[in-house]
Amino acid sequence: MVAPGFVVVGSGPAGLTAAETFRARHPKIPVRVIASDPAMPYAKPPLSKAYLCGRNSKLDLHSAAWFTKHDIQLHRGITVEHIDLEGREVITAGGRRHPYWHLVLACGAAPVPLSVPGGDAALPLRSFADAVVLRMAAKNSDSAVVIGGGLIGCEAASCLAALGVATTLVAPESVPVQRRFGSEVGERVAKMLSNSGVRFIGGTRVTAVSDTEVALDTGTTVPADLVVSATGVRPDARLAAAAGLDTAHGRVVVDERMHTSAPNVYAAGDMALAYNVTAQHRVPSEHWHDATEQGRIAGLAAAGCPAAWSAVPEFSCVIGEHTMTYRGWGSGYEASSIEEDCDGFTVTYRCGDEIVGVLRVS
Repeated sequence: MVAPGFVVVGSGPAGLTAAETFRARHPKIPVRVIASDPAMPYAKPPLSKAYLCGRNSKLDLHSAAWFTKHDIQLHRGITVEHIDLEGREVITAGGRRHPYWHLVLACGAAPVPLSVPGGDAALPLRSFADAVVLRMAAKNSDSAVVIGGGLIGCEAASCLAALGVATTLVAPESVPVQRRFGSEVGERVAKMLSNSGVRFIGGTRVTAVSDTEVALDTGTTVPADLVVSATGVRPDARLAAAAGLDTAHGRVVVDERMHTSAPNVYAAGDMALAYNVTAQHRVPSEHWHDATEQGRIAGLAAAGCPAAWSAVPEFSCVIGEHTMTYRGWGSGYEASSIEEDCDGFTVTYRCGDEIVGVLRVS
């Protein structure tokens, strides 16, 4: 029989940091990480940056030797089918049971499917396997269409263009990143993309995908040997919801210690809607830095150490030669102002007199 211990579902930054943090404080309690991804744990931000662009990038988070050294069991390519809160067990495919004293859910998010005829042929960019397929496909493509004007779409499009692929970015918004950063920033990002060799078509939706082209709702088509779907992600809270944990807006509701509505169960990363003590309200987050911090807090809380999420969320994006760094709550704003300087520009977002976000582009 498997001994109970500290169990993590998910091998991303939240899950691994939780396991590492807990192990540092409890060297004898069994620690297990169960991951559906068959690959060794890797960093995702470089996938749409250096890796896709063909540059060397460090992807590995920890080696197999690291897991052995720290006595952390890593189960890869395993699907969790059910969480038994009453019995305090995680049940994986085949009916194997993993009893827990403490459980951290770090299931991340899943790509939003492209729901148009032929949409299944579009390649996502969410996992290492996705990035490998996409990079190989780019080598045999003369033209590409990236669907989605968010951060990942912009990064992927600029990388494909840098590889010599004639790349078009298509989005329903009139300019890229409009919903997140506003029209004025979006116009500047469109210029960055153009300078990187990317053609941008805004204010239109894709209606169909074929082997040779992408059809738009304007009645026109865009040639495409390669199609990339960057239509966003959706938090993966299915296991938690099925188990009966409290959820809201598709995420698991947790407090500032990442504790869910069930005893000894925590959630962190994309799937969590966590209370931030600095913001004084719950804040959704979908970025690597925040997932790492939330995983650290979950590990500390499970280990019986004082911890609370207070950091301001932040992330960065690379488009061609430009780096965009944002720090803030990302929950909307009422007004924004841009300040130019010799190295780029800074945008300050406000609600009333309160600064709710700052974007730096250089």
